[in-house]
Amino acid sequence: MTTVFEVKKEIPDKSFLQRASYAMAPLGVLAFWVGMLMGARRYPSEYDWRYVAVSHLLTPGRNPAGYLWASGGTVLCSLCGLCWAVVLAQSWNHESAGGRPSGIRALQFGYFCMMCSAVLPDWLFRINKGHEFFAVLAFASLCFGMVRLMFQTVERIFLRRMRRSIGRARLYAAILASALVFPILLAGLAQAYVHYMLSELHWGSLSPMYLSFAFWEWVTCVVLSAYMVILSLVTYAVYPTRKAGDGT
Repeated sequence: MTTVFEVKKEIPDKSFLQRASYAMAPLGVLAFWVGMLMGARRYPSEYDWRYVAVSHLLTPGRNPAGYLWASGGTVLCSLCGLCWAVVLAQSWNHESAGGRPSGIRALQFGYFCMMCSAVLPDWLFRINKGHEFFAVLAFASLCFGMVRLMFQTVERIFLRRMRRSIGRARLYAAILASALVFPILLAGLAQAYVHYMLSELHWGSLSPMYLSFAFWEWVTCVVLSAYMVILSLVTYAVYPTRKAGDGT
């Protein structure tokens, strides 16, 4: 009787930790924006997000009084996102007979690179353009992971409601998942125009603001943050945590 009681007592504890981990993604987004806001307030001059890149807030030389806030928020966001992705992978493997989706692996790698972009280049060892290197990896991995995971999750939701219309479910899932890609595509087109048509101008001083790299960088941050929160809420409903009696 003692053994049975201990097992039943342990399972709700694990379930509680799993449910709590799904709140990590919104908390990580909150930490990111609080860190960026505090870093911008401590910027040596007036920070204009439309024309000043995110990396300026993370650089000690450019933002000596506020870079720790920006870096700390980025690291906390990365750790929270990584924790959420790990728990989501465990829930998927438990609930689904298939293997872990590729989107979750990409998210885990993206959050790791995001943390490295804020910490490794300046604190641990010098890397030539280390921030840019890890930032590009983080951006690509997070975008791929979120689009892939959103597609799989939305497809799963529609398949439960339209069991005989697999093609339509996948079409709806593709449309919703592409919402993340659309602003990024606009950003790419704007930067391509600047590179080939306005190459003699500096990208940070371009006007109107929709030609500025910094403007689209911040737009992408907003879109990724929204996707992170939405995915954490949707996946929690689609891939529930383990219940007592399910096994280990």
